[in-house]
This record gives sequence, structure tokens and C-alpha cells, in this order.
Amino acid sequence: MTHEEHIEEVMSRVRKLELKARRLVRETFAGEYQSSFRGQGLDFDDFREYAHGDEIRFIDWNVTARMGTPYIRKFREERELAVVLAVDVSGSADFGSVHFSKREAAAEAAAILGFSAVGNGDKVGLLLFAKEAYFYVPPAKGTRHVLRIVRDILMAEPTQAGTSITAACDFLIRTLRRRAFIFMISDFFDDPLEKPLSKLARKHETIALQVSDPLEAVLPKAGKVVFTDPETGWEAQVNTNNANLRMGYEKLMRRQSEGVKAVCKKNGIDLAQLSTDRDRLGDLHRLLKKRARKRTR
Repeated sequence: MTHEEHIEEVMSRVRKLELKARRLVRETFAGEYQSSFRGQGLDFDDFREYAHGDEIRFIDWNVTARMGTPYIRKFREERELAVVLAVDVSGSADFGSVHFSKREAAAEAAAILGFSAVGNGDKVGLLLFAKEAYFYVPPAKGTRHVLRIVRDILMAEPTQAGTSITAACDFLIRTLRRRAFIFMISDFFDDPLEKPLSKLARKHETIALQVSDPLEAVLPKAGKVVFTDPETGWEAQVNTNNANLRMGYEKLMRRQSEGVKAVCKKNGIDLAQLSTDRDRLGDLHRLLKKRARKRTR
């Protein structure tokens, strides 16, 4: 396939994703998105004199000392959000044993979230990462901007093999000055996770979308098979007829998945698991409904 043919194929997928995502946002996600993320923060507005009944915790002691009478800080609800999609495009993202690769599943989720955000008047940005944070698009508004983001996810070709959640989190912490909503979209095949995700969650509202493929969870009985690590290129022949090997593999992958859940729960990070072989829209919808319920408590 020539470079021009590759671009045309990617753009064809982008156009299909656009039509699907717009319909789903219109029919399903718009209200859930708004109730889940709208008006999450407060912006400082001005000072005014303290009045009976005001909350003491809003008194600004520096201004009070300067003016000789109590002053409080006034706030206004932050109406515009910055949403950043941090998408893992490392080698493992291109794996898929069914109709979709993990990267395509991530692009679909990004399209739905992106169109939901711009439809709500919010800005959307993109960070692509693999071994390093290698491509960043600052948050902006507009349909064309979302289409560019989806195209960039599908066309990304990182120069370094490997995955680093740490590099992605460090970049976002350094780059984003104001509190933002971060959707970390990855298979999270990386270590460590605890420290970088906890640092990110302390500064920004963080949501994890773990993308997986069914063949990663259970090793099929298929005789001797040569496996290639997409991150490093390392190859090994494995006898998948060995029951103990299959059991050990399944246990290892289950432990990895449980580890991601534990890290997210400990750090107050909402988690949805998106698989290449099932309806990812239902998973996203449940995530938004869960967040909406938390806000009303």
C-alpha cells in the first residue's frame, strides 16, 4: 500500500467514525456527558466585604489585613472545560484478534468523547504517547478539530518502541496549567502505574479507559506458536497445548487487570474497560452514568 493509499484508508475510517460518533452523541451521550462533567470547578471572580452568613473558609486573610475589615473571595462556576485525550499508540495498541485493533477502539472512544465535548462547548486536546510523550495538540473547539484528533490517533507512528505511562503523566502535569479532565486511554501494560497516576490524579480529574483484546486474557490451545512482542520485537516459540502454561498466562493477565483496578480505586480514578470484541459504547455510557450519580450525592 502506498503512502497516499494509506492516508485515504485512514480518512475513510475517520469519516465513518464521525458519522457513527455524531449519531451516538446526539441519541445517547449528550445528556450524560453534560451531567457528568459540566460545571465541575470554580474560578476566582472578585473580593467583597464579609457579610453575616458567609462561609468563613472563603475569607482572604491577606486582603482582610490590608483593608482592616473582613473580605471574602467570590467565585463563579467554571462553565468551560478542557478535556485532554491521552492515547497510548505504542506497538501493543495495534493488536487486535477480531474486527478492531485496540488503537481503532481507542479512536472510536476518542471520537465519541470529542464530539460530546465540543457539542457541550468544551475544548478538546490530544496527547499521543508511547515510550515518550511524542505528539501534543492543545485543547480547542470545533468539529474539524475533533476530526484532526481522530486522524492523528489512527495515523500515529511513534519512533521509539515501548510504553511509558510515567512520561505521559509527567508531560500533562508540566503542560496543563489549569485543572483539566484527562482521559487516559491505554492497555496499561506498563510498570510502574501507581506513582505517575496518583500524581496526575492529584492535579487533574483523571479517568482511565483500559483497552483490551480477548486474546490477551486467555491463551488459546493452538499448538506451537511463535509470539512477537510488538513493543520490542522479541520472539519466542510457545507450546500453547501446555495446560500449565495457559493457566499461568491467564493468572498473570488477571493479576495485571486487577492491579490497574486497584491503582484506580486507590487514587479516585474512574475506570472503564473497553474491549475490541464488544460494544464499547455501553461501557462508556455506564461510566458517564456512574459519574453523574456521584455528582448528585
